[in-house]
Amino acid sequence: MRLSRYYLPLLKETPADAQIASHRLMLRAGMIRQEGAGIYAWLPLGFRVLKKIEQIVREEQNRAGAVEMLMPTIQSADLWRESGRYDAYGKEMLRITDRADRDMLYGPTNEEMITEIFRAGVRSYKDLPKMLYHIQWKFRDEIRPRFGVMRGREFLMKDTYSFDIDEASARASYNKMFVAYLRTFARMGLKSIPMRAETGPIGGDLSHEFIVLAETGESAVFCDRQLVDMDTPNKDIDFDGDLQPVIDQFTAHYAATDEMHDEAAFEKNVEENNRVSARGIEVGHIFFFGDKYSTPMNAVVAGPDAGDIPVQMGSYGVGVSRLLGAIIEAYHDESGCKWPTPVAPYHVGLVNLRAGDDSCDATCEKLYAELTSQGVEVLYDDTSARPGEKFARMDLIGLPYQVVIGPRGLENDEAEVKTRADGAKETMPVDTVAQHVGSAVLKALQYA
Repeated sequence: MRLSRYYLPLLKETPADAQIASHRLMLRAGMIRQEGAGIYAWLPLGFRVLKKIEQIVREEQNRAGAVEMLMPTIQSADLWRESGRYDAYGKEMLRITDRADRDMLYGPTNEEMITEIFRAGVRSYKDLPKMLYHIQWKFRDEIRPRFGVMRGREFLMKDTYSFDIDEASARASYNKMFVAYLRTFARMGLKSIPMRAETGPIGGDLSHEFIVLAETGESAVFCDRQLVDMDTPNKDIDFDGDLQPVIDQFTAHYAATDEMHDEAAFEKNVEENNRVSARGIEVGHIFFFGDKYSTPMNAVVAGPDAGDIPVQMGSYGVGVSRLLGAIIEAYHDESGCKWPTPVAPYHVGLVNLRAGDDSCDATCEKLYAELTSQGVEVLYDDTSARPGEKFARMDLIGLPYQVVIGPRGLENDEAEVKTRADGAKETMPVDTVAQHVGSAVLKALQYA
């Protein structure tokens, strides 16, 4: 993509209400624009990151055996009355009346609707297990939306729902999502820590939050340092096998949010030099809630013996749009974002220091073609802006690699390559740049 054709409205000044790094940088880098309290337009640069996060989430859900579908944003209040949650949910639910005076709502979550879809199509225990998911926009009327996409009112989420014949099978589905979440966040460059959590309005008696440590986290977290150092399951893990040993490994050590924290147990079970007390950002939440919805909504299947059996259910959410903010909180400096390659809006920023110069233009066009042919995504700064402005812009948007072409370097057939993660700069022959940078990008896109 050529920057001269791109829509990238950078801000020189940070809006006063942007309190945390991700909110400031997303606004300054032209990734989002606020259109209302907690409601944002996703501009081209931010939208590219959002779609990459979404795709990683999708790939790991598919790998775990979940099947994608799509449910509408608007739901009938009657479904929520069946489950008993319509009046209990609170003012966070945006309630709507259509022109026929039917009570509707903008979905904050989808347990009721997926239960209705399931009961209409599955009749026998022989058709189980099932795991269905969608990636859809949701709305929760937060009393105080803040921190940009970290706590907005409209947000993009992935919801998976599992249906099983008994508790043992349901816990196996829960374990699949537990492992899928560890892998999902690791592929984005994030170290997530599973922590026992309250179930809240979703219900049930088994729940884990997946927390990313960050100074600007919304809650205090406490854990054993061994969890932070633990390796993520690789892509060869058998999701149809016994995953309980993996779950046991990740739940054997102390880990709790402030809501579940027991200081006495923390001190008793964790050696002093391994105690981690920090702030954390929730990026995923999984629940097993048995027949909380299937019984009142009559989601039953014919069992192996006579009679119908309410299915055992779980739900599993990932905050897709929230993840974008979480990644920036984990990877940034005073100059801007520092994107991990798998989620970067573009892999390489190609900077032409003297657009209009025949030699610079020809060299950049050649590099642009060579990198693109390898599958490397390039944002080519072909504008007439001053060099200092170009460098500042590239640092702000935070692409993993910057390739700088200028008249002085070309006198020696050389280019400068900067790695945004650590700021390292290297001068190399122009004819080796595409191979060097392309290999580094493609290696970073591979995952274990």
